[in-house]
Amino acid sequence: MKKRKTTTDAVEILDKTFIKNDPARLQRLQEIRENLHIAEQIYELRKEANLTQKELADLVGTSQSDISRLEDADYDGYSVKMLQKIAAAIHCRLKVEIVRESKRAFA
Repeated sequence: MKKRKTTTDAVEILDKTFIKNDPARLQRLQEIRENLHIAEQIYELRKEANLTQKELADLVGTSQSDISRLEDADYDGYSVKMLQKIAAAIHCRLKVEIVRESKRAFA
């Protein structure tokens, strides 16, 4: 009798339990990762610039609560215009890139 191989890798366990190679779930996971990446960048760059959320908000022309929302990993309402304003305020530039997911041909 073969022993079943078990894992203690939390990511692997979560993947097998919740994602299950479901394309819609994989897509949502990717969206969440992208939002988290944006939120982390805004937070880190703001901190590097030694700005509070209120100070950045004043530079951008918005409210502190808007900056707080933009730094929240659960937020998904980013606009290019707002990200450009934030980038300019912290002396950065915004780079948006669209990449092909697969080599699938389009009809």
